Amino acid sequence: MNKRIKLQDLGRKDYKETWDYQEALFKSIVDTKIQNRRNETDVTTENYFLFVEHPHVYTLGKSGDESNLLINEEQLKAKGATYYKINRGGDITYHGPGQIVGYPILDLENFFTDIHKYLRFLEEMIILTLAEYGLKADRSKGETGVWLDVGTPFARKICAMGVRASRWVTMHGFALNVNADLGYFDNIIPCGIRGKAVTSLNNELGLETVNEAEVKQKLLKHFQTLFEAEFINYN
Repeated sequence: MNKRIKLQDLGRKDYKETWDYQEALFKSIVDTKIQNRRNETDVTTENYFLFVEHPHVYTLGKSGDESNLLINEEQLKAKGATYYKINRGGDITYHGPGQIVGYPILDLENFFTDIHKYLRFLEEMIILTLAEYGLKADRSKGETGVWLDVGTPFARKICAMGVRASRWVTMHGFALNVNADLGYFDNIIPCGIRGKAVTSLNNELGLETVNEAEVKQKLLKHFQTLFEAEFINYN
């Protein structure tokens, strides 16, 4: 079992370009697994973790409802945003500047074969990271992602999640609002859930900006502990 993960920070990168890159890494792992089974060889599969920040974009998961996008094509252009239907689970979400997006592309057979445990671990990584900033975050029953003030009229989502898995290989991941422009969420019904707000870390802390590099280091620390993994820089 290979628990080393190749870590790459892509900086700001177009959503479609990043999606294509994810697909290529995902396919390389799946192809290795197929060859291993066909040839009875034992080639070690790779694991990757991508950090990225996207220009303004809305993405709709395969089980999503297109009516949850509340603006038309012209309005999208006016806001400098793009829109894609994609192959992850979940409904509609927004990505943009000030948001830390993480895409773990893992062969879960290197760790554990339980997709629910995988999602809970991703949520736990976010919860532990936010605790370091004095915030009590939690899960909301039946709603993947991480929330604040769950079970109250003030419940608000700070991190969205949506993944795809095939042959125990994962792609897509999480989007944590750190210094995000929350106005862009007004153009959608986030994750298809009506009547619940969205928030960002800087908003919660009453700061103009939060150091995103510091947040990334905290995320990696907790991910590494939860998955008993080792990160290696990959360029």
